[in-house]
Amino acid sequence: MIIHPTENTPGINKLSHIAFIMDGNGRWATRRGMPREYGHTIGAKVFRRVAEYCFRGGIDIVTVYAFSTENWSRPKREVDAIMNVFGSYLKMGLTDMAKDDICVRFLGEKTPFAPETRELMERLETESLGNRYKLNIAVNYGGRAEIVNAVNRLIASGAREVSEESLSSAIYTAGQPDPDLIVRCGGEVRLSNFLMWQSVYSELYFTDTLWPDLTDNEIDKAVENYYHRKRRFGKV
Repeated sequence: MIIHPTENTPGINKLSHIAFIMDGNGRWATRRGMPREYGHTIGAKVFRRVAEYCFRGGIDIVTVYAFSTENWSRPKREVDAIMNVFGSYLKMGLTDMAKDDICVRFLGEKTPFAPETRELMERLETESLGNRYKLNIAVNYGGRAEIVNAVNRLIASGAREVSEESLSSAIYTAGQPDPDLIVRCGGEVRLSNFLMWQSVYSELYFTDTLWPDLTDNEIDKAVENYYHRKRRFGKV
């Protein structure tokens, strides 16, 4: 549903960029007597549905936190399952993104991934470039690592000092507006190293709902909550 206010509604900023911390896949599966890996398979299906729902509702940019730099320390069986799901998504994405007019960008360092996976990621980014809707997928991502990477890129380019503007031009989401709203599933009330630079004025919404159980109605509630807030950005 996702209803936006009219442009002349005073004090309201249109929700153009929403981000999700997709937490709770493993717990969802465990509560059902299934292996944690099964939860990630279901979570991937929910991710596709959620992104499509947001785009249909008039949101231009969707960012999801899929796999953090810390997630590599999980049991190998679970990491392998996540990588298998990710690989399957990449292959489907090559056809689906063009059909759905979605431009994909991967946030994070690609080096740790297998060569064939990196090739698919780069191909998907290149072939979807120019599509209308923007989908950012944070994989092997950490907010602090992103900032360090951006500073090092600027230094390598010859910069002798860093400004907010130059750093914003070197981070993974360069050229995109910061998220208006960040939704975290799974009951935890923290950002967990997600979009540390971009989230300074984002509105935050936390829900106990585990990611695989996230419904369109829950997304509508988060959006409605956003539109009942007044964003001052440090002003009166």
